[in-house]
Amino acid sequence: MIAKVRLGTFRCGAYRVTIGDSQPQDRLAVVRTVAGLRKAVASFRAVGRTIGLVPTMGALHEGHVSLVKGALARGDVPATSIFVNPTQFGPNEDFAAYPRDEAGDFAKLEAAGCRIVFAPDKDEMYPVPMLTTVKVTGVTEGLCGPFRPGHFDGVATVVTKLLMMAGPDRAYFGEKDFQQLQVIKTMVRDLAMPVEIVGMPTVREPDGLALSSRNRYLSTAERTAALHLHRQMTAVAGAVRDGRDSCSAATAAAARALLEAGFDKVEYLTVVDAESLRPLERVASPARVIVAARLGRTRLIDNIAVG
Repeated sequence: MIAKVRLGTFRCGAYRVTIGDSQPQDRLAVVRTVAGLRKAVASFRAVGRTIGLVPTMGALHEGHVSLVKGALARGDVPATSIFVNPTQFGPNEDFAAYPRDEAGDFAKLEAAGCRIVFAPDKDEMYPVPMLTTVKVTGVTEGLCGPFRPGHFDGVATVVTKLLMMAGPDRAYFGEKDFQQLQVIKTMVRDLAMPVEIVGMPTVREPDGLALSSRNRYLSTAERTAALHLHRQMTAVAGAVRDGRDSCSAATAAAARALLEAGFDKVEYLTVVDAESLRPLERVASPARVIVAARLGRTRLIDNIAVG
């Protein structure tokens, strides 16, 4: 039996959290520092458990919860990070307005079975000016890349830091941000990081809309119009899968349909190779239909597999 040595107890909202015990807690542990995160992880490592990291920016929904449940299903102790990362937002993007609900997030994580939540502030994540940036090329150069300069550098850098801080066995990401998933897989492969990246299926509303923290920006009319995104992707996948249309013809028709349905702009709607993300004209390998479109002030992204 491992003796418990209490090193510190504090209150975080409705949560009474103990950090530094020599055996893992049986409730959600909220940690604010890298040292606290490593102690919490070490307590589970000491009893032979594996760690599954779920990086998030908070404003959690059932899509995030599915990642925690995915970690549990694989036998991992789920550790979730909540950090709205400023380095992946451009100057005209919604960093200041990005939804935040820490107390609600903690409640969702506790109910889902998460055991560790790492919720640092900016000074903990970036204590000194960053002189190092992680940059992934190739898979970042199309799709969202031209529309969000520097975005994937910010993503790759913060995910690298989180992986180094937590040292997980696996890290879980949703397929809705498919380009981000491929960027992280490429980074981990190229840098020989000792972690498995697990992509989890997109979670959708019953009417097909992909869950997203930004969906709360949609008005009632925009929420109705947003349903056309999944419908048009499905139409494209069917057309290119059975060979009726070329990818360019199918996606051009779908983009016109989105504009007619009320979308303000279609930034891209294309069919890409599922690994390299290179655009395809005919499908002969695993492929994705992938889209980014603007509806009012909301930028929606989504994708589905072809076949």
